[in-house]
Amino acid sequence: MRALLRYILVALLLMPLAARAVEPSEILADPRLELRARALSANLRCLVCQNQSIDDSNAPLAKDLRVIVRERLTAGDTDSQVMDYLVARYGDFILLSPPLKAGTILLWGAPFAVLLLGAGFVFWNARRRTTASVAAVALSPEEKAKLSAILDKKSP
Repeated sequence: MRALLRYILVALLLMPLAARAVEPSEILADPRLELRARALSANLRCLVCQNQSIDDSNAPLAKDLRVIVRERLTAGDTDSQVMDYLVARYGDFILLSPPLKAGTILLWGAPFAVLLLGAGFVFWNARRRTTASVAAVALSPEEKAKLSAILDKKSP
């Protein structure tokens, strides 16, 4: 009982810090359910803002998703059931850290592919420039003769 009271007190003290975009009308009366909702919301991507969690976003869709999470928790769903419901409805993209599988390989591989393409372009461009500068330095025999004549005239 004492541990439960301590848990509730800590939850109530930390709620204002974690409030972010959650509106007071969304907050659940049960602190345990609210903490679970916050934990789930922190791992769900706002589909409008794309790089924010629904807990951080003020977008109307994020608010709707927060409400869905709280409704599902209030109905008795487990955390995994809530996540499964949202993934089934919106796809793996709704997860801030999508699982690595065939359908999400593009999400995981795109940054590395862009990095490799950029490095390849830089390497190719640097190699092309050095080849062009070497070609520009090579003189024909006539040019070498003219250069020798000019240098011989100028030397004392």
